[in-house]
Amino acid sequence: MKKVILVTGASSGIGRDAAELLAADGHTVYGAARRVEKIAEIPGVHPLPLDVTDELSCVNCIDTILKEEGRIDVLVNNAGFGYFGPIETVPLDDARNQLEVNLFGLARLTKEVIPHMRENGGRIINLSSVAGRVTLYFGGWYHVSKYAVEAFSDSLRTELKPLGIDVVMIEPGGIRTNWGIIAADHLKTSSKGTPYETPAFNEAEVLKYAYSSKWLAKPGVVARAIRKAVDSKHPRARYIVGTGARALLFFHWLLPSKWWDSASRLGGKIHFDNNSVKPQ
Repeated sequence: MKKVILVTGASSGIGRDAAELLAADGHTVYGAARRVEKIAEIPGVHPLPLDVTDELSCVNCIDTILKEEGRIDVLVNNAGFGYFGPIETVPLDDARNQLEVNLFGLARLTKEVIPHMRENGGRIINLSSVAGRVTLYFGGWYHVSKYAVEAFSDSLRTELKPLGIDVVMIEPGGIRTNWGIIAADHLKTSSKGTPYETPAFNEAEVLKYAYSSKWLAKPGVVARAIRKAVDSKHPRARYIVGTGARALLFFHWLLPSKWWDSASRLGGKIHFDNNSVKPQ
């Protein structure tokens, strides 16, 4: 059965690949983002402007689809970004913005579609992360946002299942997108001139190196997991995908907290010199 699907954050990366893949499968796909001109380039995808931090923008996005299609079968909450930095030095306004996009923007759209999905059933797919179950060095506020998405989704799933609405989480590990580059830039900005500068700058270079490498999974891996969540008659509560995702979860479970904390700080001890990597 072909479905009406809304994919947020569809202008690049995972969202773009997911929207393109679902449209190629014959679904009616609306891709939404602030950079709507980028979505217009995707074959078969209907572009819509959306700022998840703006309530009116969210309402208009949902209303447009309902007027044109009469229903929304699947909401893919993909919009989000990563803000890395020491908790002490990240301005609280920036921390609030991280939560506003990654959690409250997701919740805002979810609350808009639930009344319509109650009539015919539906599916809400939230892009979480292994970062919602483990923490990495200087990732504090980003992890707070993703841990919150996990709790939000778990609670929502139990509430909505009796109403015929499925809630699914996608938990990517390392994916080759600009996410790591953006997070690294934020980390440098928020730590410059602070007692955290040296390890934070080293960690930022590790992030840039990792997210520019070929060993990370491509966004299509996550797009295919989203497709499974869309098409499955009985979807899983969680789909874990991407480079290192299962290994991170396993070692986080296995190692004592002190060992995990020490391991997570290793990136702050790696120095990049003339494109070579040296432990400090």
